[in-house]
Amino acid sequence: MGALRTVVAKPSHLHPASHSVLYPFIDRFPGKSNVNPHLAQLQPYPFEKLKQLLADVPPVAGLRPISLGIGEPKHPTPVFIKQALTDNLNGLAVYPTTAGSDALRGAIAGWLERRYGLPALDPATQILPVNGSREALFALAQAVIDPTAGALVLCPNPLYQIYEGAAYLAGATPYFVDADPARNFAPDYSAVPAEVWSRVQLLYVCSPGNPTGAVLSLDDWRELFALSDRYGFVIAADECYSEIYFKAEPPLGSLEAAHRLGRTDYRRLVAFSSLSKRSNVPGMRSGFVAGDAAILKNFLLYRTYHGGAMSPSVQQASIAAWNDERHVIDNRTKYTAKFSQVTPLLQEVMDVALPDAGFYLWAKVDKYVAITDTEYARRLYAEYNVTVLPGSYLGRDQAGAGNPGRSRIRMALVAEVEECLEAAHRIVAFSRSLAV
Repeated sequence: MGALRTVVAKPSHLHPASHSVLYPFIDRFPGKSNVNPHLAQLQPYPFEKLKQLLADVPPVAGLRPISLGIGEPKHPTPVFIKQALTDNLNGLAVYPTTAGSDALRGAIAGWLERRYGLPALDPATQILPVNGSREALFALAQAVIDPTAGALVLCPNPLYQIYEGAAYLAGATPYFVDADPARNFAPDYSAVPAEVWSRVQLLYVCSPGNPTGAVLSLDDWRELFALSDRYGFVIAADECYSEIYFKAEPPLGSLEAAHRLGRTDYRRLVAFSSLSKRSNVPGMRSGFVAGDAAILKNFLLYRTYHGGAMSPSVQQASIAAWNDERHVIDNRTKYTAKFSQVTPLLQEVMDVALPDAGFYLWAKVDKYVAITDTEYARRLYAEYNVTVLPGSYLGRDQAGAGNPGRSRIRMALVAEVEECLEAAHRIVAFSRSLAV
C-alpha cells in the first residue's frame, strides 16, 4: 500500500470570479468576501461530475435509459408506513422538539436491542432522532471538532463525500485511508503513522461500506477502539446499509462490537442509521444516532440551535417502521434475488464480487482491456444508454498510490430485478465489444 497523506481539494466550481454572481452583495463591502473560505475546499458532488461527463454525449436511440448511478431506493414504500404518516398529519400543526418523542426514542432503542442483542439502552440519553443519517453525519463534525488544534478527520477512501465536506467546514482537514482489496476493501489503519493519529479528532467509519460493501470484523473494531482509547478521537459509525445483506448472519454493528468487547458505555462512539434504505423511505428523512451519552448531550445542544427537529408526523411513521421487521425481510429478499442473478452475469466481463452488504457492486472494468472508469462510463452511456458512476469520483488521490477508485465503477442495483438484469445484459454486451 502506498504512502498516505492529507489531500486538500482545489476545485474550480467556486472560483473567486463567480462570487459576485453567487453573492451579489459582496461588492458592498470592499475587502470582505462574506463567504466562508472553507467552501472553496469542497469538491463538486459525484453526481454533478457525472452530469458534466455525460453532458455532450447523446445516448443511443431506441434503448430506454437505465440508471445505476444514484443509490436511491426504488422499491415501493410499504403501505403501512404511508398510512401511519397520513394518519398523523395533525402533527404538522405542532413544533417538534429536537429530542423527539419518548415513543420514537423507545422504538429505536427496542430495534437496536433486538437487532444487535444489546442490553437495555437509555432512550433519554443514548438515542437521538435525526433527519436522515446524512445531515447528522455532517453535523456531528461541527459539534465535536476543535478547529484551533490542527485537527484531522480520518476518512475511508473511496468515501461518502459528506465526510470530507464535514471535515473542511468544521475547520479540520481530511486524511484518507485507502480501502485495501486484499482486506476485502477494509482500510488498513495500521498504515497510519502515529503522528497522524495524534491529530485525529474524528474517524468516519462506513460499515457496510459505500461503495465497496465491506463490513468491519470484530478484530477491526477492537483495533479502532484501542486507537480511540490511545488518542482520544470520536468514532462516527455510518451504518445506513446494515439491513441489506446476503449472508445468514447480519453485519456486525459498532454498538454490538463495543458490547461484545466490554465497552458498555459506548465511549467515544456514535452510531448512525436510517430508514431510507431499510424501509424504502428516502424522502421521509428519518434516522437516528446512538451511543456515548456525553457526546449525544452536546450534540443535542448543537442541534437545538441547528434546527434539526423531526416532524411529529414523520416521527409517528418512523415508529411504525422501526417496530416492523417483516417488510425489511421482504425488501432484503428482493435485493438477494437481484444480486444473485446480476453478479454472475457481470463476472463474465469484469472483476466484481458479491459484496458483504449494501446495494452496490464495486467493479473493476479494465480486466480485459485498458480503459479508464470515466471513459467506460461515458461510452456505456453513449452506446447502451446505461448510467454508472465512475469510481474515481468517489476516491481521492494518494501520493504513490493514486486514486483507489480509478478503473472501477459503482453500480447501484436499486431498481426492480427486471430492469437491473436488462442493464447487466447491456453492460456485458458493451464490455465484450471493447475486447474485440
